[in-house]
Parts: sequence; structure tokens; C-alpha cells
Amino acid sequence: MFLEKISVVNFKNYKQFELSLNEGVNCFVGDNGAGKTNVLDAVHYLSMCKSYLNPIDSQNIQFEESFFVVQGTWDTSNKKEQVYCAVKKNTKKVFKKNKVEYEKLSEHIGLFPVVMISPYDRNLILEGSEVRRKWMDGIISQFNKSYLDDLVRYTKVLEQRNALLKNMADFGFFNTESIEVWNLQLAKYGTKIFNERTKFLEAFIPVFQKYYTHLSDEKELVGLAYKSQLLDSSLEDLLVNAQKLDFRKQYTTVGTHKDDLVFTINGHPIKKFGSQGQQKSFLIALRLSQFEWLQNQLNKKPILLLDDIFDKLDNNRVQRLMQMVSNQDFGQVLVTDTDLVRVNAIFEGINVPFKTFFVRTNEIHENE
Repeated sequence: MFLEKISVVNFKNYKQFELSLNEGVNCFVGDNGAGKTNVLDAVHYLSMCKSYLNPIDSQNIQFEESFFVVQGTWDTSNKKEQVYCAVKKNTKKVFKKNKVEYEKLSEHIGLFPVVMISPYDRNLILEGSEVRRKWMDGIISQFNKSYLDDLVRYTKVLEQRNALLKNMADFGFFNTESIEVWNLQLAKYGTKIFNERTKFLEAFIPVFQKYYTHLSDEKELVGLAYKSQLLDSSLEDLLVNAQKLDFRKQYTTVGTHKDDLVFTINGHPIKKFGSQGQQKSFLIALRLSQFEWLQNQLNKKPILLLDDIFDKLDNNRVQRLMQMVSNQDFGQVLVTDTDLVRVNAIFEGINVPFKTFFVRTNEIHENE
């Protein structure tokens, strides 16, 4: 599976463009701020129904325009599939496959998977637990539709329970029977979410450690651990025991919405003790593990999107990463970089055919 063609209208900094892509490696070369990352983000839209960078759809419309369109042709083993995405201000997003609109966007997730490695991935290390939960949930949801449904239901129940807590606090009383109705539903969906996350991480962590070892030549020992209140108690008991605290704080203080992932290097938090190169290797290993996991679960190779990843990696780690690409562990790859000489040297050095596009402000030109 690969993306054969992509076109956009009024998407971010682009008035329009149409590109024919190589089924192997495609390199987008240009200065910082020219719009290279936005090309990869358009591909992400076609796969995930949303931007990798900005979750507010209307903010991805070109300035002073009222809509954007992203279209693509995917070449699968059986046939060519047309995907169409349109966003217009103050209207519902339209997403179609082969001219048929989806009733639910979740029906599209997992059909044309992509994995993006970007400088923005540093948020996984630097930001709060919500970012890491969303990353984990995004992987599981692509091959487990019931998990995505459980997440949606859990979120709705959590909102209702929080609204009830606030309402009870406003009136100065606590109604046990009313809160128990929401406790039962929250425990039902939260327990299923916890079980799926646990099962996923048990299988995912060894894959992650394998990739980091390959990238770092076994120079550092990294860890990834699941942190959850449900590891020590059932969600039913947690909710009952936290009722007084919840009433005082006016929100639900326990549950899977509090889960986190703990990232370590040599036994210490990588956020504090990892160098920029080590953090970047850690994040690349996470994403490559995500690639392998999705490939095995979906029985298809995701598109690998590499956004400006060469700057903070030493030559040895770049070489090891590119060896994996040259060994055909991956299918279609889209790469952005500022240095044409570096791109040519990397891919010519591993004897991989590639196609180059030059990105200037608001314009893209294929290298003839």
C-alpha cells in the first residue's frame, strides 16, 4: 500500500498543489518555514481524518479562505482507493472514500495507516500525561474499534459524573444513589480500557526496547512503564473511596483518565537525565515500534513520515536508522530536510532510489 497522488486546495500555506509520489522514498527539501511539514500533515489528514499538528480543523484553512480540501489516491494490493477530505468554516467536516461519505470518521481509522516522526514528538516527553495517553490510545484504536467506542463512552460518562459533582456542590448536598449510577458505567468502560492498555503495553515494550537498542548500539538502557491507579485496586473501589474527595474538588479524581506512561533512561526520567540525542532516539524508537505494531495488527505497512529528524541525531544513529529503511523494513517513506546535500548523501549512501521535491514558500516543484 502506498499513496500515489495527493492534492490540496487552501490547505495551510498552500493555495494548491498536486503531487505524484514514489512508492519508495520521497524527499521534500527546503528552508525552515517553507511548508515542508504541511505536506506531511496533509498525508496525515488522509489517514487519520485530522491534523497531526493542530486539532482545530478550521485553523488549517489558508488565511482569508473559507474552506480547504485534501484528496489522495492510495494504491493498495487490490485496487486504487480515492479519499476526499473537506473542511468548511462553521460546517461539519466531510470525509469520503470512493465518493461515499462516512457516517462515522472512526470507520476510516486504520484503513490507510501512517506513522509520523516529528520534532513535535518531544511533547510526549515534556508535556503532561494526557499527551502520552492520547498517543497510546491512538495506536490501539487503529486496530481495535471497540476500544475506540469504549473511550468515547468513558469520556461521556466522565463528563456527566463531573457535571453531577459540580451540581451537587453548588447545592451543598451529596446524593450517593445518583453518583452510583455513573460509578457503574465509568467502572465498566474504564476497566475495559485499562485491560486493553495493559495487554498492548506488555507486547509493545519489548518491541520498543529492540528498536532503541538498534539505534543506540546498546549504549543506554531505556524503560517504558504503565502508571495506573487500577494496578492496585478496582475502579469500583477507587470511585467509592474517592467520593468525599470528588465532592470537595467537584470532579472525578480517579480513573483511567489519570493513567500515564513513565519514560526512563538508565533508571532515571528521560525528561531530566536524557540528552537531546537520547530523547530523540527514544522518540524515534517509540514511533518505529508503533510502525511495526500497526503493520502486524493491520497486515499492511503504514506510510512512514520523517519530519526534520536528522538534525539532532549523530551520524551513527542516522546510519542505523537508514539501514532499516534500506533493508525494506518499511514501505513508502516521506522525508523533510533543509539540506539537499545531506539528503543525497544519506540515500545514495544506502543505495535507495528516491524522489526529490523542492519546497519554496507556498510552492512545491519536483526535481527533474
